[in-house]
Amino acid sequence: MALLRSSLLVRSVISSGVPALCRQHACLSRQFVSSRSAAGTSLTASLKSCLGSLRHCATKQAPSVASTAAAAGGGAPSRTDRIVGKWLLGCAGMVVGAIVLGGVTRLTESGLSMTDWHLIRGMKPPITEEEWEAEFNRYKQFPEFEHVHHDFQLADFKKIFYMEYMHRMWGRSIGIAFAVPAAFFAYKGWLNRGMKIRVGIYGTLLLSQGLLGWFMVKSGLEQQKEATDIPRVSQYRLAAHLGSALLLYTLMFGAGLNIMLPQAQVGGAAPAGLGRLRGVVHGVKGLTFITALSGAFVAGLDAGLVYNSFPKMAGRWVPEEVAAMKPRWKNVFENPATVQFDHRILGSTTATSAIAAWALARSVTLPRQARLAANCMALMAIAQASLGISTLLMQVPVSLAAAHQSGSVALLSIAYWLSLELKRLAK
Repeated sequence: MALLRSSLLVRSVISSGVPALCRQHACLSRQFVSSRSAAGTSLTASLKSCLGSLRHCATKQAPSVASTAAAAGGGAPSRTDRIVGKWLLGCAGMVVGAIVLGGVTRLTESGLSMTDWHLIRGMKPPITEEEWEAEFNRYKQFPEFEHVHHDFQLADFKKIFYMEYMHRMWGRSIGIAFAVPAAFFAYKGWLNRGMKIRVGIYGTLLLSQGLLGWFMVKSGLEQQKEATDIPRVSQYRLAAHLGSALLLYTLMFGAGLNIMLPQAQVGGAAPAGLGRLRGVVHGVKGLTFITALSGAFVAGLDAGLVYNSFPKMAGRWVPEEVAAMKPRWKNVFENPATVQFDHRILGSTTATSAIAAWALARSVTLPRQARLAANCMALMAIAQASLGISTLLMQVPVSLAAAHQSGSVALLSIAYWLSLELKRLAK
């Protein structure tokens, strides 16, 4: 019976997928020889002792997340890898939700409805009629009510308040969805040293998002330089807020996708033209990110409303006031006509580059998944350009503008997916 139990235990340990079988065998042999040399020790006791040592060897080599199949470059991710990968992708998806909510909040002119910020106390909205009246009276003290919403009644104020409140609460929800599992995974030892560092970076960026958001809102609550100026948040702070959100999303999405994708590689030499294709796809990623940041300046200055024709701008390829400000560099960030012009150029360049990458991919021998990613990227680039033109021609309706902003995230995601697929090929 002892031999039978020993055989079953050996089969159980081997089937658990523990690597380095030669080290386990050496460990087993040393323990067995030592046990045989002890006087009066039975064969059954020796086997029990060496099997206990074998179990210890297996336990010491238990893998942590992101250090098994994904790190080795072969096979499917382990169960813990998949859990962490799905968690990162889920958090990345929530960040996309925050980006879309933030865009709608901006488009509906709701972002300045909450005039203070408290991490805990701000989670409770007004409930009684007295609390709502107090909140509305506080809002009336700021420039937006005087210049934009001076005809608002309490019911109108509640609508924009709830939009901003939902955006802020969604951000807090991301914090909880990130922090609690991160602490659990670290406690269970599912995160290796590299992943712990990355998770720390994600947490820092997530915290900075809340601070940047309030820093941005404060700029819109301040009295404007000119009495006729429409209160709006600083386009610089808006771009920083959106840019950090896109960076956080890209890092989480890339890490999660890198874990979840099977790590099988194409054997043999790298396909001809692969290096050039990788470079073009990296360029598409960079251009998409920069174009999205340019869109933040368009939104911050309401630059989408100054010229609503395409491809020309009021009959001209280059607007007459493109360099009206002094010093000239300010036109790039503060002149609405120039900001829209730059966004057009960047958007057109991004779409053209994505289509060029797709054309180049057709001449390279690629696996099915990489080919699919290239096709999706080209289609998304065309759709995103079409959304941008439609948004412009229809004078920035909320639904189209929100879809256009979401499209930039979708294009960035697909380009990142394609770059990971190309990275997995032989170098």
